[in-house]
Amino acid sequence: MNLDELARRIHEASHLTGTFTLRSGRTATAYFDKYQFESDPRLLDAVAEAMAPLVPDGVEVLAGLELGGIPVVTALGRHTGLPCTFVRKQAKTYGTARLAEGADVAGRRVLVVEDVVTSGGQIVLSTADLRAAGAEVRDALCVIDRQEGGAEALAEHGIALRSLVTAADLRATA
Repeated sequence: MNLDELARRIHEASHLTGTFTLRSGRTATAYFDKYQFESDPRLLDAVAEAMAPLVPDGVEVLAGLELGGIPVVTALGRHTGLPCTFVRKQAKTYGTARLAEGADVAGRRVLVVEDVVTSGGQIVLSTADLRAAGAEVRDALCVIDRQEGGAEALAEHGIALRSLVTAADLRATA
């Protein structure tokens, strides 16, 4: 399936209108319910297949951010063969008490994977945690870039944002 068709399918599955408060605190009249494309196994697989060529050379570990980045990174790992780690918003207080579960990130080049990026705030926070754990993070990859300043905010922290589709791509399919 080509990228235009994939964007159309993502839009059809996940686009909602109304009044929504985003994680960044901003209010939006259009919302992409990521769980709609993430919970459809065929659509999620097509998304991951299309994202695989966007993974930069030299990446050793894929890091999915809680919660929406977890299904995306798992599917992407199937298409790239790269090991994954699952990054919590805060370390659990029991068991291993780790912030990142799965593949070890220390001393390795890690790609942060997210579903939807608006302000980039969670990627900035999680990247700081991954870097503190010894990871080298230069890039982030998302399914949808809402084009609301996330790429610029990430660049200020030395993170280049790559996206499968943008809000403009999705609007063009409507």
